[in-house]
Amino acid sequence: MKYLLVLVYFLCYNTAFSQTTIPNITLNTLNGKSVKIQDEISKDKITILSFWASWCVPCINELDAISEVYEDWQEDFNMELIAISTDDARTQKRIRPMVNGKGWPYKILLDKNQELKRALNISTIPQIIILKDSKIIYIHSGYSPGVEDEFYDIIKENSN
Repeated sequence: MKYLLVLVYFLCYNTAFSQTTIPNITLNTLNGKSVKIQDEISKDKITILSFWASWCVPCINELDAISEVYEDWQEDFNMELIAISTDDARTQKRIRPMVNGKGWPYKILLDKNQELKRALNISTIPQIIILKDSKIIYIHSGYSPGVEDEFYDIIKENSN
């Protein structure tokens, strides 16, 4: 029985993290324009995808913390962050006022039907996915103060 549980764990783990690229799903901008996520991911930059929601306090804290160092990251490295809202129909009306109030310098996209979130098997937010050459190089779930330093190190290691 113990071996069966270990086998199931490894099969689930490998399935969850075997995806190396982002599926080309259509999202919306804040202005309602439809865009393909692959077209928004820069091929020659490190791209951070941050999955968040307006009701998620850790998500807001993470995006706030990154915004404090984001300009420095852009100066030091060729990178960008795309904040992808996973708000549902009930809370989508909160996104624009929150983004305007926060003044976040990120590109904001809306995953209105959570298709991208489901395609990537994201079960919790905040979730950070770091891409280089459109390939997933790092995934982080959850937020704790100071985790932006870990992201900085990943970006630095991969920015050649």
